[in-house]
Amino acid sequence: MNPTKKEFGAPILKIEGLGKSYGSLQVLKGIDFEVEARQVVVVIGPSGSGKSTFLRCCNGLETAEQGTVEIVGKKLVDHGKMMGESGLNQLRTDVGMVFQSFNLFPHLTVLENVTLAPRKLRGMTRGEAETVARELLAKVGLAAKADVFPSTLSGGQKQRVAIARALAMQPQVMLFDEPTSALDPELVGEVLQVMKALANDGMTMLVVTHEMGFAREVADVVVVMDQGRIIEAGPPAQIFTAPREARTREFLQAVIAR
Repeated sequence: MNPTKKEFGAPILKIEGLGKSYGSLQVLKGIDFEVEARQVVVVIGPSGSGKSTFLRCCNGLETAEQGTVEIVGKKLVDHGKMMGESGLNQLRTDVGMVFQSFNLFPHLTVLENVTLAPRKLRGMTRGEAETVARELLAKVGLAAKADVFPSTLSGGQKQRVAIARALAMQPQVMLFDEPTSALDPELVGEVLQVMKALANDGMTMLVVTHEMGFAREVADVVVVMDQGRIIEAGPPAQIFTAPREARTREFLQAVIAR
């Protein structure tokens, strides 16, 4: 459990009755949840429980058919109706997203990858964007890699560039969709260290992950999902040592026994 007593702010993400289906398959079944400013919320649960779909509904990458999603003060989904494309593009400047795959542009240098969106979407000059980018690359331990191409980087380094790229937009909240799942085991730690540093700096984070150690150490709240529902949520000490639900106990026993 995160030992530092943190002061949280007003909810930055509010979800009510969130529902999502693919044809006849209902993937999310009435999700209700809030994330407060500066909170680190980690979502765990078995594969197929709806974790990634839930996360992607929080920035409009998936279209929810039911419920309400309000994030950074904007109604992304209002009683099942999605906001318009222009509003969605503006919202995504305030909501950073890091995926399983790195999605870096192979023909651009690391520095160009990080500066592209701030210049195009935030209106920064090249000089302003490069100053911010170099500071962020230093923060993720990659200052020396600014002028190389992504093909020369390890998977862990690519993911750290992806984190720097998301941070360059100066988001109010960061969403992470299993950011270490595509990495070799020896590279996982370097990405988790960057995420821990962000948490310590007070970044609001919603993280879907299978890294139970990270959840136990860094999360303020752990959310357990199963079959499209949140079955319980609470501080790491409660979830990992005294879960209320039998399904949570079964899941944790299976994961920790691996």
